[in-house]
Amino acid sequence: MTEVRVPTLGESVTEATVATWFKKPGDAVAQDEMLCELETDKVTVEVPSPAAGTLADIVAAEGETVGVDALLANIIEGAGAAAPAPAAAPAAAPASDAGAAVDVMVPTLGESVSEATVSTWFKQVGDKVQQDEMLCELETDKVSVEVPAPASGTLTEILAAEGATVAAGGKLAVMGGASATAAAPAAAAAPAPAAASASKDVEDSPAAKKAMAEAGISRDAVQGTGRDGRAMKDDVARAVAAAASTPAPAPAAAAPRAPVSADDASREERVKMTRLRQTIAKRLKDSQNTAAMLTTYNEVDMTEVMAVRKEYKDAFEKKHGARMGFMSFFTKACCHALKEVPEVNAEIDGTDIVYKNYVHMGIAAGTPTGLVVPVIRDADAMSFAEIEKAIAEKGARARDGKLTMAEMQGGTFTISNGGVYGSLMSSPILNPPQSGILGMHKIQERPMAINGQVVIRPMMYLALSYDHRIVDGKGAVTFLVRVKEALEDPRRLLLDL
Repeated sequence: MTEVRVPTLGESVTEATVATWFKKPGDAVAQDEMLCELETDKVTVEVPSPAAGTLADIVAAEGETVGVDALLANIIEGAGAAAPAPAAAPAAAPASDAGAAVDVMVPTLGESVSEATVSTWFKQVGDKVQQDEMLCELETDKVSVEVPAPASGTLTEILAAEGATVAAGGKLAVMGGASATAAAPAAAAAPAPAAASASKDVEDSPAAKKAMAEAGISRDAVQGTGRDGRAMKDDVARAVAAAASTPAPAPAAAAPRAPVSADDASREERVKMTRLRQTIAKRLKDSQNTAAMLTTYNEVDMTEVMAVRKEYKDAFEKKHGARMGFMSFFTKACCHALKEVPEVNAEIDGTDIVYKNYVHMGIAAGTPTGLVVPVIRDADAMSFAEIEKAIAEKGARARDGKLTMAEMQGGTFTISNGGVYGSLMSSPILNPPQSGILGMHKIQERPMAINGQVVIRPMMYLALSYDHRIVDGKGAVTFLVRVKEALEDPRRLLLDL
């Protein structure tokens, strides 16, 4: 018997809530296969199986709060271990494995992602498929997820057509004539733990409390499905979705389009918004509705940065194998300024302000399908070369649609460069729950008064949008001035001035 225990959760984190069990007692599990998901205050932790065998029992049910190293479950070792549950499928004789039906399920989609849209089916009903051959592609808010065949066989039924919305863990299709290499479907659902008498002092999941604070939804509007009625993160998502689906009486009347003539209608094209574009639209509007957003502006003389880049770019590329751009200078300057004005690198969590003693820098990147923000983790501890390499690698993955959800989560501050498209001035919109975003713009030569003389200098407008709920005007202006000073005299970055 092998014990499954709570792993180390991170510095200063001593407990977590069991969010989801992916397996039930009696299920066969492979070594390192995900058994369950734990939620802490800030992150979701997946717990892999320490050995191959059969899940004997679950000690900590969904919704329970567990400490580090607490017992979660027990596994009977051995690939052929008999399941203790008596509900095994009666027809699952070894001789009939070749004709067994296997369900194709929606895989785990990532932290806080509960549904996806079926984008493309690569196979049709009746097609022969090999194990691990791609069957279809799902589109989530930010990334595409390919679904491989769980076994070799024939695709007998497609349950979710292209364009359909499916939930994590939902059924996509059925395969017939599947080989015995496929994991048999769970024989019987594990009985839900008996509902204990509701307690008025039930502690909701930390992730659920954070989600309620971000969504601005009251606890009374959330129906808890965890143990003793505690609210889980998915419960909050359902409550938010239900509230969003309730028609608003006033705006509903203003929604219809203006009348269009038959001639104009014949020259129009109607295309359904992708999930990515819908999410971008929703998040941008939510940002405006939630934060007290304000923008302050300044301008920076790019003469010194351009001189450094011109003098050292060839040597830099030869030594580090990375092209020296402007983004590493701006990233370094922002990290430098965030140390002096930490509230710009903070976020609101309910009635608390969470200050981050690190900088996970989001770098906004335009792609053919929309705007994404890959995150450069611990950018404040990186060198210029490391930053340039990370930006180049993330940018390439963004353009190819290869970014994962993990690569776009956890940012504490964002830089958006509209200058690459020719923008001279704009007001960037916050990327919640962050409290600050820096907008870069086009470098343009302008006449400037320097020491009583009019000279031509390469100038760039900078814009800092910030959440006025926690960042005061003084802090915002100070931050922008520090960025300006560091760029106009890059030696300040070296000397930490």
